[in-house]
Amino acid sequence: MKTDKISTEEKEVITLAGGCFWCVEAIYQEVEGVYSVKSGYAGGTEAEANYRAVCTGTTGHAEVVQVTFNPKVIVLEDILRIFWSTHDPTTLNRQGADAGPQYRSAIFYTSEAQKAIAEKSIQEVASTLWDNPVVTTLEPFTVFYPAEDYHQDYYSLVGDRNSYCTFVITPKVTKFRKEFADRLKKKQH
Repeated sequence: MKTDKISTEEKEVITLAGGCFWCVEAIYQEVEGVYSVKSGYAGGTEAEANYRAVCTGTTGHAEVVQVTFNPKVIVLEDILRIFWSTHDPTTLNRQGADAGPQYRSAIFYTSEAQKAIAEKSIQEVASTLWDNPVVTTLEPFTVFYPAEDYHQDYYSLVGDRNSYCTFVITPKVTKFRKEFADRLKKKQH
């Protein structure tokens, strides 16, 4: 679906960092009301971003996904509830074996309203799901750098032919599908 032809009342964008973008992308691609999910980089000080540079951990950029969704179908609060449930927001600069500032947990907000919703969600949702303190940062969105083509739709294209997918992404997706069955896109027949 071309998201540029959708009215502003039916389209909202949030940029999320929750570790490896392949994992986060795989989750949100299955959410009802989500138009598109694009992997990329955001939050750094470098004027350009690419996988090789971001992997050094010196650019300040995080691996992110930009989620474009219909707030009439799924509200930001529910997008964030999924976010808190599908990654560990209590580990600084780490998700599982992926370590470095590029794997930090962050929400890049585009408005004061998004920031307020995210702050409330940290206090009322994330803190009840996790025993340890939430270290997710709230950062103003500035620039999104799309990841290289081979990173887009990675899990749906590669799946369990990659051991990282088998041991890291598949369990997350399976847990998500069970916990959020009512939020899954309806299958087209």
